[in-house]
Amino acid sequence: MSAAIPEAFHGRRYNAYNDWAKKHYGGRLQKISVDAGFTCPNRDGTLGFGGCSFCNNEGFSPSYLREQRNIAEQIDTGVEFARRRYPRSKAFLAYFQSYSNTYAALEKLREAYGAAIDHPDIAGLVVGTRPDCLPDETLDYLADLSKRVFVELEIGIESCDDAVLKECLRGHDFSCTRDAFARAAQRGLFLTGHLLIGLPLETHESLMRGAEALAALPIDALKFHQLQIMRGTRLAERYLADPENLSLLDLNSYFDSVIDVVERLPPSMKIQRLGSEVPPRVLVSPDWGMRLDKFAPMFEERLRARNAWQGRCFRGQKTEDR
Repeated sequence: MSAAIPEAFHGRRYNAYNDWAKKHYGGRLQKISVDAGFTCPNRDGTLGFGGCSFCNNEGFSPSYLREQRNIAEQIDTGVEFARRRYPRSKAFLAYFQSYSNTYAALEKLREAYGAAIDHPDIAGLVVGTRPDCLPDETLDYLADLSKRVFVELEIGIESCDDAVLKECLRGHDFSCTRDAFARAAQRGLFLTGHLLIGLPLETHESLMRGAEALAALPIDALKFHQLQIMRGTRLAERYLADPENLSLLDLNSYFDSVIDVVERLPPSMKIQRLGSEVPPRVLVSPDWGMRLDKFAPMFEERLRARNAWQGRCFRGQKTEDR
């Protein structure tokens, strides 16, 4: 257990990804969302139709992605917006975000990623996908790309509990997630995990077991999202039919759950995101009225109130920051 807050946290109580980026790259690494038209094995009939019970990518995708199909044009629009909103950005990364962005033949991946890398404003890639969509040849290709540009592979974990994954129709178990991270780490890729807090059947006990499992994985960074029920999903149908059927976290309970996880993570793991925000037209519940820029200061305040910090309850070996 950590008896003191690490100095490397730069005055925070957790290891913020943006602080790491500033230290290693001189400033903010700003993601520019790209939609290359990929789908998902949980949508095209390979595993199922309709996606996971919580999934509606429209809630996280900028509107310009629906209007522009050309990757270079998408990046142009995204960079123009980002330069206005984040003028201190050091570099821009093409973020393949919608659905499973390694779920295609290698030639299609080469074409899509190449179009992004060729853009003069793009310094690297962030590729979001599922753990069951990472064949060795794709990981080898990403590893080769990472020798030329920054490559971050973002793998959707969502939960470490097999019962929870089955309930939300995920289509794979946690052993698949563990295997994907192990094979990707062998190739030296920068790995980010995505964890969804508040899924049906997830309990505090299963979440804490999951935190211990996450602490043992070769994860460089972790993103937290609260469960948000969005229109057009199976969870929305279930909730609207019987709101009492689903127990949704309030803001304080959510922060406490994230803190309980973070305390068990190694200090070297970067925390890249603390919550999510979706357009009101898509959101069913819960509506906390929270903008993304409010999550970090409120989280820090909650950490101080609890006298908690990342790694306080971590029981593994110290790992190097990279």
